[in-house]
Amino acid sequence: MDLQTSVGKQNEIVLNFAKHVIATTDAKTSNLVFSPASINVILSFFAAKSGGSTANHILSLLQASSITELNAVSSKVITDVLADSTATGGPTISVANGVWMDKSLPVEPCFTSLVENTYKANFNQVDFRTKADEVVEEVNAWVENQTRGLITDLLSFASPETDLIFANALFFHGRWDEEFNPSLTKDSDFHRLDGTKLCVPFMSAKASYKHRLEVYQGFKVLHLPYKGGSNYLEDNRFSMQICLPDDKDGLHEMLECLSSCRGFLNGYIPGQCVSIGEVKIPKFKFGFDFDVSKALKGLGLETPLEKIVHKACIEVDEVGTKAAAATAVSFLCGILSPPKKYDFVADHPFLFLVKEHRSGLVLFLGQVLDPSMH
Repeated sequence: MDLQTSVGKQNEIVLNFAKHVIATTDAKTSNLVFSPASINVILSFFAAKSGGSTANHILSLLQASSITELNAVSSKVITDVLADSTATGGPTISVANGVWMDKSLPVEPCFTSLVENTYKANFNQVDFRTKADEVVEEVNAWVENQTRGLITDLLSFASPETDLIFANALFFHGRWDEEFNPSLTKDSDFHRLDGTKLCVPFMSAKASYKHRLEVYQGFKVLHLPYKGGSNYLEDNRFSMQICLPDDKDGLHEMLECLSSCRGFLNGYIPGQCVSIGEVKIPKFKFGFDFDVSKALKGLGLETPLEKIVHKACIEVDEVGTKAAAATAVSFLCGILSPPKKYDFVADHPFLFLVKEHRSGLVLFLGQVLDPSMH
């Protein structure tokens, strides 16, 4: 199993999935953040547990050849790609899985092995039938602890008929490889999609060799690396990429373009690298939650699940990025000739993603429509 190839195939659905999230949630008019990595772990576990036609549909969606491949990818992501690198100066990362299963159900050895060995999950036998509310409190407390308090109240309800809950929690805190100077942060206008504008704090920086700017037809992509650790083969393997349309109301058109270009998230469609003039990015902090199963239906995946709840939050400031996500499932273009320098001024709606470059894993993806919205 080649990890980069497998992750690359899973990445092909990420932007289309984002379109369906926007179409089926409040993200049509609000900021958005979610974790493709977290959702893919949930889907892979569900495929392995369920088997049959459901597993085949998930295999097709994630373009995997077998359950063995999905399990191998998830195991590698959990143990290596998302290993914490705080001790070596890199990002603080925590990924955790938890399983809560009703104590009335038989536990097969193969299931225990899947939970504990492949998905490295904490396994808990609980009483959904008479104490469902207490189980919800236990799951929520576990998620809050794993995400350093960023994600609270992931679940609001569990039916007494629930057999099992599988929860995944992901926490990421990375410092910019070159931090923004807080004294240069100034209020400036941000133009919303409806034509109105508001004044918000913008971080500013002059050109740095550590930043990379690519120009495409109709949009630009800025790469901002995080400080790296010495784990998993290479330094500076995490970065934020900000995709900014040239037109102030061009976000949706850009997303349509990107989602139709196979290979964009995998770096197969490089833009023209140009010299950077000034960089201005708004500070932002927000959360978003939604039912994953509704967006999956837009991709042709009908899941016999009661609900797949996903909640994520992100904070970007002069020092770096803090982000977390949690998911729980209950079982029932062309290149331009560039001028000498390009400014990158994100004063209108844009897409962003946090990515690990050795594997290609997308930890977080979202859009900023209004930086003042928390």
